[in-house]
Amino acid sequence: MSKGERNRIKIRVRTAMSSQAQLQGRYLGGRPPYGYLIGDAGPHPNPAKAATGQRIHRLEPDPAAAPTVARIFQMYVDGMSDKAIAAQLTRDGIPCPSAHDAARNPHRKKTAWQAGAVRAILINPRYTGYEIWNKQRKEEHLYGVDDVTLGHRTRMTHNPAEQWVWSNDAAHEAIVTTQHFDTAKKIRRQRARMPQRLERPGRQPQGQRAYALRGRVRCETCGRKMQPATIRNTVYYRCEFKEQEQSLHPGLDHPRTVYLREDAVCRALDRWIAKAFAPDRLTATLTALAQASAAANAAETLTPQHTQARKTVKECERRLARYQAALEAGADPAVVTQWINEAQADKEAARKNLDTPPAATRKKETPLSADQIREITERLGDIAQRVQAVDAEKKSPLYEALGITISYEHAGRAATVRSRPSSAYRYSECPRGELTTNDTVVVAQGRLRLQDPP
Repeated sequence: MSKGERNRIKIRVRTAMSSQAQLQGRYLGGRPPYGYLIGDAGPHPNPAKAATGQRIHRLEPDPAAAPTVARIFQMYVDGMSDKAIAAQLTRDGIPCPSAHDAARNPHRKKTAWQAGAVRAILINPRYTGYEIWNKQRKEEHLYGVDDVTLGHRTRMTHNPAEQWVWSNDAAHEAIVTTQHFDTAKKIRRQRARMPQRLERPGRQPQGQRAYALRGRVRCETCGRKMQPATIRNTVYYRCEFKEQEQSLHPGLDHPRTVYLREDAVCRALDRWIAKAFAPDRLTATLTALAQASAAANAAETLTPQHTQARKTVKECERRLARYQAALEAGADPAVVTQWINEAQADKEAARKNLDTPPAATRKKETPLSADQIREITERLGDIAQRVQAVDAEKKSPLYEALGITISYEHAGRAATVRSRPSSAYRYSECPRGELTTNDTVVVAQGRLRLQDPP
């Protein structure tokens, strides 16, 4: 009943917000896009809220950032790509969005412009002066379907463009014209249309190739993730260091392109996994597994409520920073003081929840005993052969469960592989008799020397 009432309230609120955005062009909150500031739009239309001093807001062009937005659109229409625009803005010394508003972006790097930031500006229709709402929605996912008392976590999900709510009339001052925005949108669509390649025997359909180590290989020289690519039917992971990126890492001795073959790493990695379950090392592995299970069970004492409280404290600190900036910008002190008091109250309540001892809300799983692990290992047989025989899309979940990370040093031609399982593992039988991702657990770290040239 409470769930149903909550959904009914949600529907009424979203319907009212949709009408306000479409009919009135109302700014309904959220972070203003780069190039805009939040300005005052008068007292709240609700007399009861206006009596308490509440006011409505609207977007106003930022004198420092709005010209940069107009320049980005012009550069893109003139033929420059997202990466080229980002490199040019970095060379010109223009602060990137995270550096321009550093108080609300403490978690982001502020060194240079990125192509993703330029793309986000070019596809945002709010720069045309119209208010857009419902671009994202919140989805709630249960922490555990077997125990709903654990609660749920909320995630933001992008809505398709046809579900966006546009205001009927212009709601704020435009930075670019509608014609200019439509031209940039048309150019992006034309550039996205790649010619269809001829189908050849043995060619895998585009976008369907699986990479076993996707997102797990980093270049030790620059610290960035190496991107997978298929070259002549061989999978490589490469790190490209282009000219425009040299300004981000001055003095770094980085080759133009660093390559690492996937098959060379996977063969050595699979042998390394199987070696831990060899008869002469099985006792040491069982001891390591027992210690890892005990450590994982000890780390699981933190409840989802404590995790949510930590997020609330960080969010309150960001709110306080924004309110302080608004106060320095000349906002109404009475209104800002009320916001600060509310944020302080929310922060204190979250801190009290953090100080509360965690309650046992779920039954702890019993870790596998040494005899059970030994029985599973003997039943699997030759683990290295079975792991090497499976496809890449089946290896990827196994490496993810084992917490595999790889750091490649190009100068020494060595890949350092680490396995850090994040939680205790349990055994599950596959009805088809195949190897499952939870059957093998390794807690170790090692260094692999690549003998063959990449």
